[in-house]
Amino acid sequence: MSDRRASITDDSIINRWMNLEIGKINNSIVTARKTLYQLLEEDNPSSKTKDGREYLFKKEIINKLENRLPEHIQTRLKLPILFFFDLQIDDSCYINDKTAFEALQILGEIGYKREFRNNRHWMGKAIAYSIKKKYPSAVQIVMT
Repeated sequence: MSDRRASITDDSIINRWMNLEIGKINNSIVTARKTLYQLLEEDNPSSKTKDGREYLFKKEIINKLENRLPEHIQTRLKLPILFFFDLQIDDSCYINDKTAFEALQILGEIGYKREFRNNRHWMGKAIAYSIKKKYPSAVQIVMT
């Protein structure tokens, strides 16, 4: 009789473990996203995460976005902006929100010659990390 115990190097075990860890990371993603306009009305701008906890936005970041974005974007831009990272793609990620794409162009983070196609805009992960660093509470990374 052969020994059929799974080895830690088995792909199925690693994939299950990775999916569990990704689930834990994604529990902190905001599910009840609010517009910038709505957040500006709150004394302590916040929303709820997937696991039900409160997610606090930094007031200075919300105010910075208010000062740099036109009102027609403020009323449509849902925060946080979500960058989707696929573990199968090493160097790129995407956003799937056209208003976020437009806002990032206005902020100078994405060039005006870039396009939003097929309901997505792909960019290098380094660019996404740079944007997250500039607007820390207004951006989240979703693992897929």
